[in-house]
Amino acid sequence: MSVRRLADESVQPASFAFTAENAAWAEKRIGLYPEGRQQSAVIPLLMRAQDQDGWVSRATIETIAEMLSMPYIRVLEVATFYTQFQLQPVGTRAHVQVCGTTPCMLRGAEGLIEVCKSKIHAEPHHLNADGTLSWEEVECAGACVNAPMVAIFHDTYEDLTADRLGEIIDAFQAGKGDSIKPGPQIERQYSSAEGGDTTLLEKPTAKREKFVPPPAPDAPAAAAAPAASPAPTTAAKPKDVAEENAPALKGTPKEAKVSEAKAEGERKSADAAAKADGKPNTAMREGATGAESKGEAIDGGKAVGKGKTAAPAKGAASTATRKSKPKVDAPAANPREVSPTRDAASPQALFATPEGAADDLKLISGVGPVIEGKLNALGITQYAQIAKFKKADIARVDEVLNFRGRIERDDWVKQAKALAKGGADEYRKVFGKDPR
Repeated sequence: MSVRRLADESVQPASFAFTAENAAWAEKRIGLYPEGRQQSAVIPLLMRAQDQDGWVSRATIETIAEMLSMPYIRVLEVATFYTQFQLQPVGTRAHVQVCGTTPCMLRGAEGLIEVCKSKIHAEPHHLNADGTLSWEEVECAGACVNAPMVAIFHDTYEDLTADRLGEIIDAFQAGKGDSIKPGPQIERQYSSAEGGDTTLLEKPTAKREKFVPPPAPDAPAAAAAPAASPAPTTAAKPKDVAEENAPALKGTPKEAKVSEAKAEGERKSADAAAKADGKPNTAMREGATGAESKGEAIDGGKAVGKGKTAAPAKGAASTATRKSKPKVDAPAANPREVSPTRDAASPQALFATPEGAADDLKLISGVGPVIEGKLNALGITQYAQIAKFKKADIARVDEVLNFRGRIERDDWVKQAKALAKGGADEYRKVFGKDPR
């Protein structure tokens, strides 16, 4: 990546200020971020400043840094890192960014660069004679499917030829850039096929005809059509009955309902009989064998007794006895392997809970809501307690909560000392950042 530096001091303006409209926009934008996070608005504000002046000057960086209470160097780091920010003056009417990534290069981007050299300047990042145009080569601009392309400020111009780019540059040079339609410069909409739609052009018909495959060449002649089947009945079928096993319901709808109720009653009676005598219900499970109830073996429908097995008949395999599962004694859990985030029971208190309001231990990096609850259960509720931890205290907490060295790794003691001494302000002094 090339080194990006601010423009020479000879072209740097003495000051920068947002217009009244942009200043109101910036104030509203900063207010969208939560308290203490306003510095996150640095990129939107830099982009707004660039849209206003065309580029980002030293004065722009310093003004935005003061608006967001940021060191100058932090805003400079953002402006020089992102190539979307122009660090020197660009053309007042057009700054042409030619995509030079592989898809565009394969489709003629080199020819577009030659046009820029001939019509604007022989070198990139230089203004033309009257300061209205400039150009540069950039990485992928996101329109590979319509390569080659260029970007001019916030718009892209795609499917270009060298001649078409020359016409576009001439239009911007004459102050008529708004007469050029952004997007593809050929007859296509966005990324669709050139010339318009090529498929699904026929209008759908109102009637959808069923497809009938043609007969095979060696197929015999079609047999005579069978007689028309009787009109289907509107009577309902019994529930829980497969289509192929459903009884034919004849007669009027009223008779059909009576028949359905009768079939349902017979099914329930069969189920009840099976439960009463211990035999399986074979009405809907033809060929079903074997049944047990509450661990009792069945012999001819009679219980032999709990824990006993009926003797099978001669020449027949016994299928009535259920195989009992072996009892497995699980080993006791190792208390050292209990995770503080999944242990349902709270640990026993290790420390005397101090008087006074509890501190927000979640401000310590590495402590979340679950771990805070575990620490409170141990009697740890204030920063001062953690700040006074000795090696033995750390070892006890580490062992009970299975922290595996987290307290020392995340330096809880140093964090707690800063928070106990002066809260978030002292934490920022010591660590150079806000507490989490």
